[in-house]
Amino acid sequence: MSTERHFEETTLRSHVDLPLTVNRAGDVPMAAQLAGQLRDAMLTGMLKAGERVPSTRWLAASLGVSRTVVTEAYQQLYAEGWLDGRHGSGTYVADVTAIAPGGDDRPRGRPAGSARSRSTREDPLDGEWIDLRPGRAWVLDIDRAAWRRAWRRAGAAPLADDPDPFGLPELREQLARHLRRARAVPAGPEGIMVTRGTGNGLDLVAATLLRPGDRVGVEEPGYRGARAVFAARGAEVVPCPVDDHGVVTDNLPGDLRLIYTTPAHQFPLGGRLPITRRERLVAWARRTGAMIVEDDYDAEFRYDVAPLPALHGLDPARVILLGTLSKSLAADVGVGWLVAEPGLLERIARRREDFGDRTSGPVQTAVAALLDSGDLDRHLRRMRLEYARRRAVVVEILGEVCPPSRASAGASAAGEGAPGGDPEGTWRLRGDTAGLHVAVELPAPVVAPLVAAARRRGVLLDVIERNYGSAAGPRVHGLVVGYGSATQAQIAKGCRIVADLLAEARRDARRVEHVGRVEHVGGGAARASEAPGPPGPAHEASEVRSLP
Repeated sequence: MSTERHFEETTLRSHVDLPLTVNRAGDVPMAAQLAGQLRDAMLTGMLKAGERVPSTRWLAASLGVSRTVVTEAYQQLYAEGWLDGRHGSGTYVADVTAIAPGGDDRPRGRPAGSARSRSTREDPLDGEWIDLRPGRAWVLDIDRAAWRRAWRRAGAAPLADDPDPFGLPELREQLARHLRRARAVPAGPEGIMVTRGTGNGLDLVAATLLRPGDRVGVEEPGYRGARAVFAARGAEVVPCPVDDHGVVTDNLPGDLRLIYTTPAHQFPLGGRLPITRRERLVAWARRTGAMIVEDDYDAEFRYDVAPLPALHGLDPARVILLGTLSKSLAADVGVGWLVAEPGLLERIARRREDFGDRTSGPVQTAVAALLDSGDLDRHLRRMRLEYARRRAVVVEILGEVCPPSRASAGASAAGEGAPGGDPEGTWRLRGDTAGLHVAVELPAPVVAPLVAAARRRGVLLDVIERNYGSAAGPRVHGLVVGYGSATQAQIAKGCRIVADLLAEARRDARRVEHVGRVEHVGGGAARASEAPGPPGPAHEASEVRSLP
């Protein structure tokens, strides 16, 4: 192999006898190449469920690439559900059959309303996939004329030969005005860094603040990508319980280096952290010296009352704010922001330069043009109305079977509710007043058969259980229903299918409960068979039957 060829291409045969190749001269980013090869290895069985993958440090050294390349590849696979970070023990290949019972969770062809093309072993019965998974925005209503104007301005701007690690000054000024107006963030351009999105910003924070072995709090259940970033940086991820209002601030560990939270719309359960609990969280951070990382991922979209200002405003020295355009505009834009105290931001910028990490200059110019012209604000107003209509469809249809949850007197916004699940709280919608998804809390035995049955009828769903990371396992079970990427007609059709399946599962659960109650009162199966009740064999009482 020539010297030039050696520098262009690096090949690894790892401890699992897996050849991995990174082509440095290729058009595809190295992280995407690596993620694609690992994904193919898991699809073909070369990497099996439960198998531990190499550490980012070891794999980067073996391939001769930066650790950032491997970290980004792992983050992508973690977010897609291919990898699973286990508390204190490393990163493993996930068991995808447990995520989507009855088949592979990657539809063949292009799911309706989705920009992603994935493969599967079967097609839906009616030939159309309806993608109701969360995390996707509606991109087809972007004002094309405004989009072209922004890119004309970007095309006319000179290219930088030495990009600023903080980002384009013009965009930082526009973002400061936007965040002050929309989120009451008291930051000037000197306190804002332009990132490539939430994951990139989170990794920069972790790389700057964390040392191997540091303990980091993450909401439980919570965003899988955050756990992946912290684990990749060698941190010990500590699960922090949530309730109907967000992260439970009572009894947070005192030795956390930082805590990651989604206070505007907790992912995935949807709680909004009330002001009293926000103040308690900031007081805890001041007392312990911990930092708070606030992920403001879909705070622009609230449908009942005005959103609370960003948590960052309570203590800019203790709270690092992360934001992104992936939900408000499109994930393909690849622009986000990191807001922090200027001294800390300087440290993050130096670390970023060490990585050679940057956000595309032309993309930053285009986004600055959208903000400067007011086109982005107009787009946000249109999308709030559009998502409100979609949310109304979801709540109306699913709410017939699972009524929306409202804060009870026993778990007031001012107090701390019991974390996790509550048998009396199942069969309900959660988090329906904001964002681009709702959670449907269900009894544990119902979830897997329902997801499989919905899939057979062409509806793709995600589950709450995927967002747990601790060995203790899920305390809340159910669905996470997104309404960002499908059309309103598809959302209505998909929700009716899900509602029918929910209604049938609930009837079965009530039948089981009734038969069990009769057996208990009657003193045994013999007397239960004589008691009035629904007809059917006695074995129906043992479990909820499979859905069609």
